[in-house]
Amino acid sequence: MAVTVGASRLDLGALRRLPVQSRPLIRPGTVPAGVVHLGLGAFHRAHQAVYTEQALASAGGDWGIVGVAPRNADLVRTLTAQDNLFSVSTLSADDQQTRVIGALADVRLAAADPGAIVALLADPAIRVVTLTVTEKAYQLDPAAGTLRPDPELVADLTSDRPPATVPGLLVRGLLARAAADAGPIALVSCDNLPANGRRLRGLVTQALVYAGAGQTALDWVQDQVGFPGTMVDRIVPASTAQTLAEARRALGVEDLAAVAAEPYTQWVIEDDFPGGRPAWDRAGAVLCADAGPWERLKLRGLNGVHSAAAYLGALAGCETIADALVLPHLAAVLRRLITEDVAASFTPPDGVDVVEYGEQVLARFGNPAIRHRTLQVAMDGSQKLPQRILHTIADLRASGRSARWAALVVAAWIRFAQGTADDGRALPLDDPLAERIRTALAAAPQTPAGAVDAVLALDEVVPPEVAADAQVRADVTAWLTDLHRHGVPATLAGAG
Repeated sequence: MAVTVGASRLDLGALRRLPVQSRPLIRPGTVPAGVVHLGLGAFHRAHQAVYTEQALASAGGDWGIVGVAPRNADLVRTLTAQDNLFSVSTLSADDQQTRVIGALADVRLAAADPGAIVALLADPAIRVVTLTVTEKAYQLDPAAGTLRPDPELVADLTSDRPPATVPGLLVRGLLARAAADAGPIALVSCDNLPANGRRLRGLVTQALVYAGAGQTALDWVQDQVGFPGTMVDRIVPASTAQTLAEARRALGVEDLAAVAAEPYTQWVIEDDFPGGRPAWDRAGAVLCADAGPWERLKLRGLNGVHSAAAYLGALAGCETIADALVLPHLAAVLRRLITEDVAASFTPPDGVDVVEYGEQVLARFGNPAIRHRTLQVAMDGSQKLPQRILHTIADLRASGRSARWAALVVAAWIRFAQGTADDGRALPLDDPLAERIRTALAAAPQTPAGAVDAVLALDEVVPPEVAADAQVRADVTAWLTDLHRHGVPATLAGAG
């Protein structure tokens, strides 16, 4: 039931006035910190923070979260003013459930005091560090998975200046922890990277060597630091004025850090925590020995399909993913992507049918209450498409199969990167390699084949076996030609 709008702000004093079903599951501010989370965005607040609060309510423990925003000072100020409280609204087509989360023990701004974050990472009380910083913050070559030391990262690793990058913070923190022999810790990537645990271990090891760490420190990290792989899943769009208004109606107080999410949520975690962990399994997380099959299922069967809907939808003028799903023939094309390409490209977890999973994904994407903008999903394509689409293509072609539908997604990305929708409206290329992509496209012959050659030559994005595959090149070029000549609706209608 909606509550009469009040003028007060969400904070500890307002909790007693909230509807009973909207109150936190634990007493906020009473649980000591045991987790540091890097990346205090909407996804963390609607996913890991929710799991952690449920774990604390079920099994107790000193696992409060210190949430660290790399640069978002406004969010830190908002949460500080709200006593670290925020709400999550779970939205379906005909229902909304809103609950305040009390798992944050503190919030910090890394850019304001990176030394304090380094000290936190070296604190023996902190035994788990989780990360949701998006693919680009890892400073990894998305195709090869090797460290890509840009000037900021080089400065972090080779000078005494306060660290400004995520790898820099992690390396400084681990070196300080090793020097103090402050006990074991787990670093847990919750970002959409292939083999994210192994990639984070490789990143840290490379960065330590680059920073000139001695063998003693390297041995300490090897012995004392876990890097569990994970798969995370929940659709959490960026918060809007509507998000805040819906939270206000449900709570009766103003929550300027409110987030909204779909009902579905999943977390698969490799159980490698040398210093212990919250009882996330008591909150519904799946603990396992190998998250790899789950990760590939999600990256290819959900994230890859999400990117396909985002690029094709944006080109056709659709504001949200749910709007795009209504385009004639798009759902049918996405089903063929799932059944003919994704399902054939890997071995899923035991008991999982990829086609059934894909149907569930499409139903989730069609939730009209989740207004996930196509342009938001389309961001950072150079960082996302390798694991979401290009690895699918590589595996299909290695087994002698066609990758025709995955090639359509590559073509849609190239068409999107060229900067205009079907109706001529400008499209933003929000990507860390935007300048490199634009330069490559501008220098190429202004034909579909020229554009495909230019993009497939981006070796930091496209695996060499994909770039060298004549059939892939032909398929992408054919799709891009159709998108240019006919636009998205007609291309989908004629896809056959």
